[in-house]
Amino acid sequence: MRLIATDLDGTLLDESGGVSPRTRAALDAARDAGIETIPVTARQPIGLRPIAEQAGLDSWALCGNGAYGLHLTTGEHLFAAEIPADVQGELARALLKSIPDLVFASVRDAGEGFVAQHGYAALAQLSDHKRDPETMGGVALDEVLGSPSLKLVIRHASVPIDEIYATLNALGLSGFASTLSGAPFVEVMAQGVTKATGLAQVCRRLDVEAHEVLAFGDALNDLEMLQWAGHGVAMGNAIDVVRDAADEVAGSNADDGVAAVIERMLGV
Repeated sequence: MRLIATDLDGTLLDESGGVSPRTRAALDAARDAGIETIPVTARQPIGLRPIAEQAGLDSWALCGNGAYGLHLTTGEHLFAAEIPADVQGELARALLKSIPDLVFASVRDAGEGFVAQHGYAALAQLSDHKRDPETMGGVALDEVLGSPSLKLVIRHASVPIDEIYATLNALGLSGFASTLSGAPFVEVMAQGVTKATGLAQVCRRLDVEAHEVLAFGDALNDLEMLQWAGHGVAMGNAIDVVRDAADEVAGSNADDGVAAVIERMLGV
């Protein structure tokens, strides 16, 4: 084991959304042993930075479900994969024919920018994007879709997220990837982008092979990463498809499942 790649929400973080003392101690022990610890999250940098400080994460990080990689200390950007504006437009027009009154928001500008459609903020909470909805403003849909996005998010006031996701995937369109993270919206990235593809780019930079990676996750957006890593660990609270694909099922995030596996691997 040379690199630990971990999801945050529902995985590394406890039920309060923080890093427990036991988890921090396990991550510190891994780093003391020369093992890289990399967060791989759906979050933007604004939502990652406070957690990185709690967890002692100061190296590479993957945001937007693997759409872009950055260094938490130097600020260097390793890569970014954007959804073309024309793909976004086609997707939105087709999806709105099936489900009217959807609202969209675009993550852009190295993950620091957030451009929301009129009406999006009214559906959002601080926990959704780690942004105060009162600061989101609102613009016309054409403005949301008119520039490439690192991640496009889609939600509705009453239609369930699973239904939106299924409808999107049934459109028969190409040029993008979609997933769910447990957040109250569908997440769309550039074609081919997953946490696994992003993690592979970081590992190439660090000269780490897939079989040397220990990965943790709980949601659909973690599936490819757990399959790609040498040892993929699903949390006890993970959804069934993730549990079935993992090499191991650990304790839940509420029970310090990540820490328990790291402690066992390190023999501490």
